[in-house]
Amino acid sequence: RLSMLNRIKELATTLEPRLIEIRRHIHSHPELSGQEHQTAAYVASVLSSCDLHVREAIGKTGIVGELKGSSNNNQWLAIRTDMDALPITECTNLDFASRNIGIMHGCGHDIHTTVGLGTAMVLSELGEPLPGDVRFLFQPAEEIAQGANWMIEDGALEDVEAILGVHVYPTILAGSVGIRHGVLTAAADDLELTIIGASGHGARPHEAIDAIWISSQVITNLQQAISRTHNPLRPVVLTIGKISGGRAPNVIADRVEMSGTVRSLHPDTHKTLPGWIENIVANVCNSYGAKYELNYRQGVPSVQNNPVLTQLVESVALEAWGSERVTVLPEPSLGAEDFSMYLQKVPGMMFRLGVGYKDKYNYPLHHPQFEASESSIVTSVVILAYAAYKYWHNHAKVLITDN
Repeated sequence: RLSMLNRIKELATTLEPRLIEIRRHIHSHPELSGQEHQTAAYVASVLSSCDLHVREAIGKTGIVGELKGSSNNNQWLAIRTDMDALPITECTNLDFASRNIGIMHGCGHDIHTTVGLGTAMVLSELGEPLPGDVRFLFQPAEEIAQGANWMIEDGALEDVEAILGVHVYPTILAGSVGIRHGVLTAAADDLELTIIGASGHGARPHEAIDAIWISSQVITNLQQAISRTHNPLRPVVLTIGKISGGRAPNVIADRVEMSGTVRSLHPDTHKTLPGWIENIVANVCNSYGAKYELNYRQGVPSVQNNPVLTQLVESVALEAWGSERVTVLPEPSLGAEDFSMYLQKVPGMMFRLGVGYKDKYNYPLHHPQFEASESSIVTSVVILAYAAYKYWHNHAKVLITDN
């Protein structure tokens, strides 16, 4: 195993200049969710040059690359990375900054895609076949939480028995990784709510039904009820991010529209949220004679890391890079990831890749000045390539099934 780890490290280090070149190309040419046509073509060309079997237009603009091993059991370990960018104007002043105005790789998906390609390149050059098959999923549209479903619908998980993923993390220094046991990310839902009252003169509020005032009561009741009707050990975060209503300062509004997001960590809590929210809205509106229209959309569930795969990736990271570069994350994130959709079908695990700089301020994800250190690429390539090797040599399927 040590000799194979050294071989993987050697290959990844040799490939690093090429991987940086790939990353900078992708970063310079970002594409929005569902529009990753040029990125997909570029990914396909790189995979083809490594003699992988490539399937295009999987999940609309997604790419699948398959590396066959020596086994004939037709069971696959999947490695998923995402390709889409954000509708943000980049303000980094990098030499390879976005050339597409108003679009930016502000969430590190350019790093993810490069890591996926680098892992495929390393595994294809080992000099000996793996005793199992590896399928690389290059997914579109993660930012709109649609791409995973598109890929699944097009058969990307067919015969897959486990899946691994990675996401950059600017609060961890480049060269290090974060391992989270159990829940990694939150379930994220969307709501659209309209409060319908009756218009009237601002001087005679008793003759009207004030939709703005009732909306304020709805928002206040929702926020207060979270702390008193939900288990505080199973957190819920509700944010009304947009609200609109009224026509003039002296006219009582008859209609207010608002929209927001609801995030939770526990699956049982997630299931109860639509009914809980509607009950509160209905009670407030009924109390003041208003009506409402509620459109609640349950989005992606939380990422729940499989314990055996988490142990595998943690042990690989420790063996490859040492304990000083491996952090066990004590808390989950309330951000969302549609990687969770794969986990509804097969066991999986996602780890955090540190991309932070030591000597300057690290802007958060989705910030126009977000930058990711390219020294992180080799770190992740080694972990994923070695994890794939150890997965098939130990074949964790029985252990995963038992858990």
